[in-house]
Amino acid sequence: MKWNELPNEPCSVARTVAVIGDRWTLMILRDCFLGVRRFEDFERRLGISRSIVADRLKRLVDEGVLQREPYQQRPVRHEYRLTDKGLALHPVVLAIVHWGDSYYAGPEGPPLIHRHKACGCDFAPVTTCSECHAPLGARDVEFRPNPAAGDLRPILS
Repeated sequence: MKWNELPNEPCSVARTVAVIGDRWTLMILRDCFLGVRRFEDFERRLGISRSIVADRLKRLVDEGVLQREPYQQRPVRHEYRLTDKGLALHPVVLAIVHWGDSYYAGPEGPPLIHRHKACGCDFAPVTTCSECHAPLGARDVEFRPNPAAGDLRPILS
């Protein structure tokens, strides 16, 4: 499977990786969830070239994950804000952060602690069943083909 073929694969992981699977894209998304909005701030925080920042931001805007909004008129300058589609990536980013905190944090612990605004408690993200609310791990899930999805042999074989 080639990188440019991922968007056409009959697999949700492949289609998602085609949008957010690049390391700089994930770092930009991390920064978005930390409140970064301006091009220069992404460039400064990540320490990468303007062309990489511009390319990744354009891709996220084209995919509807971010939207550009003007914050200055002369000259016109834009900031990048998460759309509903972008905000829906929050559990994905939290899962990546939690995995990194679990396996790569130093002896002092994770660099950031997540606090639930409503109850004021620090938390670790967990995946739960939308129906019974029980915690879900990899061994608790099974898959079945969606009859409406067509031929899934490339995924299931």
